[in-house]
Amino acid sequence: MGAQNDSTDACLFFRDETGRQQMTALVPTAIRLTIGRGQGSDLHLFWDSEVSRLHAQLEHVGRDWVLVDDGLSRNGTYVNGERLTTRHRLRDGDVILVGSTTMSYRADRIPPSPDTRIAQNVVTVQSMSDTQRRVVQALCRPYTAGAPYATPATNQQIADEIYLSVDSVKNHLRTLFQKFGIEDLPQNQKRARLVELAFRSGLVSDRNP
Repeated sequence: MGAQNDSTDACLFFRDETGRQQMTALVPTAIRLTIGRGQGSDLHLFWDSEVSRLHAQLEHVGRDWVLVDDGLSRNGTYVNGERLTTRHRLRDGDVILVGSTTMSYRADRIPPSPDTRIAQNVVTVQSMSDTQRRVVQALCRPYTAGAPYATPATNQQIADEIYLSVDSVKNHLRTLFQKFGIEDLPQNQKRARLVELAFRSGLVSDRNP
């Protein structure tokens, strides 16, 4: 067995409600840390409405950190794209998804590379809200309808199809860009890239969704 990483160097990297990268150090003197939207959570994701008030816990066991859900959350907790059904001992590089917030666990405090498409590896039908799925489907509608020389639907077209305001569509798209790890692409490339990834991941098929 290889040497285990010292938990004193463990931390989580994630983006806050403004899209800025944040780091939370996991203090080894703590026995248990909570993740949730509710007041009093050690990792307080108050901006993410898809995170439960008490969503998951991190437990310090020996030299490791263990992620625990135990049915606490409504939308589930995902590690490397798989829904967490048991306790999971975290390893350097693991990607955690709670609500619509993606976190990268690092055992040496080295932030994830800006070129790493973290969110692309964890987006599943189950990890998206119903509204987010509808936004993606509407965005891809011109392609599924078989239109020649199709381009992604506009914000107004999406809003008209699923009965949302244009501002709400923009907010959902911003979250989806982050989920798929494409928020740093030039603005004129994000929508087409999201369409490509939606088809590639099976979120939208060639048939009308």
